[in-house]
Amino acid sequence: MTEPIWIYVPLFAAAFMAGIMNAVAGGGTLITFPTLIAALAMFGDEAAAIANATSTLALLPGSLAGAWGYRAELATNRRFVVRMIGPSIAGGLIGSLLLAGYPEAFEALVPWLVLSAAILFLIQPPLVRLVRRWQNSEEPGTGLLVGLMVFQFFVAVYGGYFGAGIGILMLTALGFMGVGNIHHMNGIKTVLAGAINAVTVVVVVAAGMIYWPYAGVMAVASILGGYAGARVARRLPPVVVRVVVVVIGFGLAAYYFAG
Repeated sequence: MTEPIWIYVPLFAAAFMAGIMNAVAGGGTLITFPTLIAALAMFGDEAAAIANATSTLALLPGSLAGAWGYRAELATNRRFVVRMIGPSIAGGLIGSLLLAGYPEAFEALVPWLVLSAAILFLIQPPLVRLVRRWQNSEEPGTGLLVGLMVFQFFVAVYGGYFGAGIGILMLTALGFMGVGNIHHMNGIKTVLAGAINAVTVVVVVAAGMIYWPYAGVMAVASILGGYAGARVARRLPPVVVRVVVVVIGFGLAAYYFAG
């Protein structure tokens, strides 16, 4: 660590909170991404792309820890995970290749990406209510299953490129598959997000887009937060977390548009 220790304190705190949020309600990238942009200002125009890549790597262990926390729910939904893992990996690969191939375009898209993530997070409750009306105990038909796999592919492309908001999109899709209650959907969502982020990490590491001193510290924090979030998600109402994330998301979007 060559930077002063105080730089790592907000990064650790942001990754820990992001790990909790991703396990409980999603939206963790909206915390780690702006924190990293501020810390990586020395990279100039490339700071946004490097921050995004570093955030993805840092939050990946938290996704794995969160999945372990949901292992009981996942045990009854292995079939759904297997069906959706292929589109998740393929889409994540394409999205991450776009990020690595055109990093200069990422900075211009940041305000729109943050705004879209904040909007998705805001509308998640009515989407989940709509999804629950469609839920049943029967297996989805072949047509619906193929449509959901295509939808998951495009969610993964977006996730490979940016990532914030994919949890909301996946929860909506999973609801139409009738996989059970919100905790079952959270478990599957966590695994699929981990798959998307894993393939993204491979690409951005190969492209040299990771700032490793920050990534290591934040990865440890995200593991602690991810496991803690999965443990408390069954008892913690996500309303307060949701309000905080929405306010932060729209505030950041306004800041980036003004900048």
